[in-house]
Amino acid sequence: MEPPEDREGRSFVEVINEKYSPENFPYRRGPGMGVVVVPTAGLQGSPMKDRLNLPCVLVLNGCGITKAGDQAEIAAFCAHVMELDLSHNNLQDWHEISKIASSIPNLEFLNLSSNPLAGTTLEPQCAEAFSRVRRLVLNNTQISWDTVMLLTQNIPELEELFLCLNEYSSVSASSVACPTLRLLHITDNSLQDWAEVCKFGSMFPSLDTLIMANNNLASIQDNKDILARLFPNLRSINLNNSGLNRWEDIEKLNFFPKLEEVRLQGIPLLQAYTNAERRNLMIAQLPSVSHLNGSVVTDSEREDAERFFIRHYLDCPEKELPFRYHSLVTKYGKLEPLAEIDLRPRCRAQVEVHCEEKVEQLFCEGLRGLLENISGQAAS
Repeated sequence: MEPPEDREGRSFVEVINEKYSPENFPYRRGPGMGVVVVPTAGLQGSPMKDRLNLPCVLVLNGCGITKAGDQAEIAAFCAHVMELDLSHNNLQDWHEISKIASSIPNLEFLNLSSNPLAGTTLEPQCAEAFSRVRRLVLNNTQISWDTVMLLTQNIPELEELFLCLNEYSSVSASSVACPTLRLLHITDNSLQDWAEVCKFGSMFPSLDTLIMANNNLASIQDNKDILARLFPNLRSINLNNSGLNRWEDIEKLNFFPKLEEVRLQGIPLLQAYTNAERRNLMIAQLPSVSHLNGSVVTDSEREDAERFFIRHYLDCPEKELPFRYHSLVTKYGKLEPLAEIDLRPRCRAQVEVHCEEKVEQLFCEGLRGLLENISGQAAS
């Protein structure tokens, strides 16, 4: 349903009054419905009194919202709300957004994606309104990195942060860490320098999952000690469609002490290989990884990949052999190349034909015609 034309926009209160009225959102009972009729005591004269059936998950995307509306009504009707989707609206004022958030005491998930927040200023007192949020989505908002840091400093239990499509090419380190953040989703930006990625380690020391596909990251720098110190808890990383083009970068993924899930599709390094070769070479290079590109790595697949890896480098000059090659040779020995066995059915055979005094040797594929010539009789 398209929102009506209104130069001043619509308020959050107006939209929930319309969308969740009994006419548009009838009250239903039963498991999984999540619909609650909210008590309205204390709201004498409210146009929303005794009318709204609000679920604990509010989806108000694309409704033309620009402002909060009456905070008292928001507080009364949204006290039980835990998740709020305000994506694709026209919210441009952090003061209005903070009025909504501060009026929903149990808010844990907030999606502000695709609201035009570029150049807007978030005051510290407004940032406190988001203190209860655990999952915050700010995709395609063009929000400044300074505003992101102010939010993380004022959300003491933030666990997941989504910052895709915001055109970040660099980030500034914060003097105040966010120790609770476990997931950072920052795909489709312009981060190319590993030095920028390293800042995430100091800012988010408990980071478990880093998703930064489509960033054209050029390389993974730093040594084993630095990477282990910066990312001690990193378990999963997504570097799909990055700019990695050296096997040394792949080897450095082994320096993250808890890393077990990796996604590395669409990188220049692997373009010359077949799909099977890519997977075998990656598995062999990453002995601690249990999931590659979303698929489980089984024990038998790992052994096959490691043996393939040894044979792949058999003819490589000694000085060019990867470090992993030597450890695998220690494990399996220096394997011989696989014998080439052709199991296709034979279509030719040499036979010897005797007819009276004549003896001819021939191959099967011309047998009928030659038999006719030798015997002088038509083959039946």
